[in-house]
Amino acid sequence: MTLPFARSAGLALVLGFGLAAAGCSTIPSRQGYVADEVLLSSVQPGVDNRDSVQATLGRPTFTGQFTERDWYYVSRRTRQLAFNHPKAVDQTVFHIRFDEAGNVASIERSGLEQIVSIDPMDAETPTLGRDRGFFKELFGNIGQVGAAGMSAPTQNNQ
Repeated sequence: MTLPFARSAGLALVLGFGLAAAGCSTIPSRQGYVADEVLLSSVQPGVDNRDSVQATLGRPTFTGQFTERDWYYVSRRTRQLAFNHPKAVDQTVFHIRFDEAGNVASIERSGLEQIVSIDPMDAETPTLGRDRGFFKELFGNIGQVGAAGMSAPTQNNQ
């Protein structure tokens, strides 16, 4: 009887390790514009205009904040391990600038070098005021209401 039990226990152990290893695999993800190199390389400054760019590449991911003459196509691939934050593996930002007539004036391409990693600190921010503890904050006002010299003004009707 111990041989079938040992086999099933071993099988359960192997399956458990397999499930644990599957939970630690990376999760790939794609965000934004799906870039096609052939289409991106077909847009030429001085040849194309807004209508031809939109017909070739589609609507931009976003336009410039201060002017409508800047179009951005952003594509990003990320990988995430279990519950960690996703990490960028590849990024392409395709920036098309138009002149006043609506013709393509310039094209710029950038990648991962534009990503900045910000690591917030856990230090306390110094503030003005008193440094009071938890219980002082909680029970500090007891006895303050109605104390001597703190009474409300009275009205004299004579």
